[in-house]
Amino acid sequence: MRSVPGASPAATGPAGPMSVEFLQKLVALMTSNDLNTVDLRDSGRRIILKRGAVQPVMVSGGHSMQAAPSAPAALPAAPAAPVNEDAGLVPIKSPMVGTFYVAATPEAKAFVTVGSTVVKDDTDVCIIEAMKVFNNIKSEVSGVIARVLVTNGQTVEFGTPLFLVKPN
Repeated sequence: MRSVPGASPAATGPAGPMSVEFLQKLVALMTSNDLNTVDLRDSGRRIILKRGAVQPVMVSGGHSMQAAPSAPAALPAAPAAPVNEDAGLVPIKSPMVGTFYVAATPEAKAFVTVGSTVVKDDTDVCIIEAMKVFNNIKSEVSGVIARVLVTNGQTVEFGTPLFLVKPN
């Protein structure tokens, strides 16, 4: 990452990446170097600046700031429509509250991973432990696992999406 010309050491201190002056310099740097996105991480803080239409920028700690838009001449002629990567995918949801496990034991291979083929009411996809009872969860749809949405050992609620499946 390049340093921002004219940024004082104080601008990178505790209030550093959050100062308006520093953010303005980043926007100027983006414009002069034709950058579309800057992702800055410093001491547990994160700032993402994107050129184009004004969009909220989330900063760790729950604060929200607005990135200044670039000059209209720098905008693309027609912005591309956002692509929904999950369109057409069917979720497999948790039938109960409990702890999600990808395999029968910590040493065992995961029941399914991204790319695994599953058969409705036949393929075990995970185990959910509820009140010291380990419940094998079967696929609710036939197809191919496209995404795993929870992590091993994570607590899930009733109806929590666990997997996304591209149906056959």
